[in-house]
Amino acid sequence: MPTVAGVDSSTQSCKIVVCDARTGEVLARGRAAHPEGTEVHPEAWWQALLTAGKGLLEHVDAIAVAGQQHGLVALGLDGEPVREALLWNDTRSARAAADLVEEFGGARRWAKAVGTVPVAAITAAKLRWMADHEPGLANRTEAVLLPHDWLTWRLRGGAAAWAEPTTDRGEASGTGYWSPAEGRYREDLLHLAFRGRAPGLPRVLEPSEAAGRTPDGVLVAAGTGDNMGAALGLGIGPGDVVVSLGTSGTAFACSPHPTADASGSVAGFADATGRFLPLVCTLNAARVLSSTARMLGTDLAEVGALAAKAAPGTEGLVLLPYLGGERTPNLPDASGSLLGMRKANMYPHNLARAAVEGMLCGMADALDKLRAEGVAVDRVLLIGGAAKAPVVGEVAAEIFGAAVTVPHPDEYVALGAARQAAWALSGAPHPPRWSPSGAVEVPAPADGGAAGRRVREAYEGAWRSMYA
Repeated sequence: MPTVAGVDSSTQSCKIVVCDARTGEVLARGRAAHPEGTEVHPEAWWQALLTAGKGLLEHVDAIAVAGQQHGLVALGLDGEPVREALLWNDTRSARAAADLVEEFGGARRWAKAVGTVPVAAITAAKLRWMADHEPGLANRTEAVLLPHDWLTWRLRGGAAAWAEPTTDRGEASGTGYWSPAEGRYREDLLHLAFRGRAPGLPRVLEPSEAAGRTPDGVLVAAGTGDNMGAALGLGIGPGDVVVSLGTSGTAFACSPHPTADASGSVAGFADATGRFLPLVCTLNAARVLSSTARMLGTDLAEVGALAAKAAPGTEGLVLLPYLGGERTPNLPDASGSLLGMRKANMYPHNLARAAVEGMLCGMADALDKLRAEGVAVDRVLLIGGAAKAPVVGEVAAEIFGAAVTVPHPDEYVALGAARQAAWALSGAPHPPRWSPSGAVEVPAPADGGAAGRRVREAYEGAWRSMYA
């Protein structure tokens, strides 16, 4: 029986699943934590992968890595990082992103060129920040990789094996200097971002193409970004939209055509199947609930139970959940705001529900932005750590005004990577068909979404009072 491993190297941890390559049955799992912070030495990811994979990876036939998007791994001539990797959630590059938008002629021109308008998260903005604030390190940079690129390269032996760095369409489309519509690097934008420097870039592989083999002979698939991995793990198609409530909140869809949103809200990524993945990202999702739990001196399960006791709208309490700045809307220096506080509504159950509603109002805005770009929203799938609480699915149906499918909680990013590894191993023209693990269907609200509309109106009013 051929077996494959899928790696989800996320911001917070490394998760590994080992699957039957033919059926997708999960045979084993592993996990290890990553250091906290917005800059991390890449070696920490490698050590976490070794820890999570101990006893699991020795006999697999193929492996693939799906990693957190956008981060900057700058390598010197010796193949070693010249500095710690800057992660997607490091917002120090916000000013650099704004400068790049202006210098290239505006957001519309950026969207047309690469499908994405630079914000702090995008790799191009981090390159500009590095060029301006660490020119000595920038001068030493011989190659630029993303986190998944670096792990895939390291699996193949890295510099010691003279391995050629590789990436895939999905990851490359998050750099700000690769065009999904044209399928090529925009070296003019790379040079603009890095102040004329021209570091080496990884070769972009096709979705089912292998990157190479480990020193022990295991096939290494192309790998991809975490959102692309989740889409592949869920097996979504046109009309499906995934709302993922992890560290960040994302809403993404499978589209046969590239998008180019000049507002910058919708990132026009490629996916891991040869199609496209328009995506809206927020910086604050599951952390909103975990932070609320800490504030209330309890845990996530109790936050969910408390929120279920509160009425929609929480008697006027509204949370704008920008606890770590925000990407969509683009407010990198914002902080969270709790508005509408009155003696009558200051109770733990209302605060818990305000956290859930605030998080989901941001994602409802994301769905609206996808629709505005012509993306079909026929089915909404809700995944991620924050989706495990039943109340989150119920409130999501209210606020989205639609039925919501909550797949059985699983490591869909890692499963997507494993499915890609099975695809590369098989040499088939399409990824293998793996049976889904079941789902809970939350029906559309009986009132036609009236309560949800009132919640969103209150949220919008609070937002305007702070930011209009």
